[in-house]
Amino acid sequence: MSLSRSKLTLLTTVVVIGLAITAYAWLERGLESTDDAALSSHTITLSPKVSGYVKVLTINDNQRVKAGEILLEIDPSDYLIRRDKAQAAFEAAKAGVSASQSNMESTDVSAPSNRDAAQAQVESASANWEKAKHDLYRMQKLSNEARSQEQLDLAIATEKANQSSWLDASAKLRTAKTAPKAIAAAHAMNEQLSAQLNQAKADLAQADNDLANTKLLAAMDGIITNRGVEQGNYVQVGQHLASLVGTELWIIANYKETQLEHIRLGQPVIVTIDAFPELSLKAKVDSIQAGTGAYFSAFPPQNATGNFVKIVQRVPVKIVFDTQPDATLPLGPGMSVIPTVNTVKH
Repeated sequence: MSLSRSKLTLLTTVVVIGLAITAYAWLERGLESTDDAALSSHTITLSPKVSGYVKVLTINDNQRVKAGEILLEIDPSDYLIRRDKAQAAFEAAKAGVSASQSNMESTDVSAPSNRDAAQAQVESASANWEKAKHDLYRMQKLSNEARSQEQLDLAIATEKANQSSWLDASAKLRTAKTAPKAIAAAHAMNEQLSAQLNQAKADLAQADNDLANTKLLAAMDGIITNRGVEQGNYVQVGQHLASLVGTELWIIANYKETQLEHIRLGQPVIVTIDAFPELSLKAKVDSIQAGTGAYFSAFPPQNATGNFVKIVQRVPVKIVFDTQPDATLPLGPGMSVIPTVNTVKH
């Protein structure tokens, strides 16, 4: 009798265990989870674009900031001086271009006009000289009784004067004929001064930009972390001063490649956070990385050896929350979570 009871008890235990296993398998069907997962967020390294002493520091460790807030200010004195010098150089260059422009426009008009006037003067002087030479020749052919010595002297003087006028006009014409060169020189000077103006404008823009960059602004809403700067420090361009961690959180879950068979985008996910095990958050699969984590590591594995051992690889899966966690909770990138993807529901 006691033996029969023992068998019955054993049979009952086996049935209960079997039912429990069956129920667990039924309840857990289509669920894929991993403990190789952590929170992630946008993280910006705060670095100055100009060097100098930190004059104003408005941030503390773990302080929340808004996008556009001034986080620190580098002493702007040197950059103000550079900007003022660049402004003065720009104004001088602009004045030079204005004067050159006026000179160029004047040369474009006056040079051809001077050439035409000089040509006309040469023609007039040539005609007068030819007439004076003809009069002198005619006077010289006359006998002493037909003209006086004074008339001959006057004719000679007139011919010489007209010759001098023609020579002077010819010299002026040769000078006036350089009009194309004068115009080209005026245009070249204007182009040179215009280039200097552009350079001065660029220098002024750079000086304004450097002055503006003495203020380091928050690029997004977030929390200051890993601060390594104090007021009065001398900082260099590109130096790491602090990190700004964004308020938007998501999950990077490294699933085994053998778990990806039924995981699809948009599938629902239940997330538990190690720091708050009683907290359960809803999320969904956002994307799956095209490649394993090891492939994109600093030293990817090289399997072209004779002693290859196959290892199941991990593939990063991005999971986003349906609603962001409570902002008052001290959550941040790197904190461990356990996501469970329901591959049955979609």
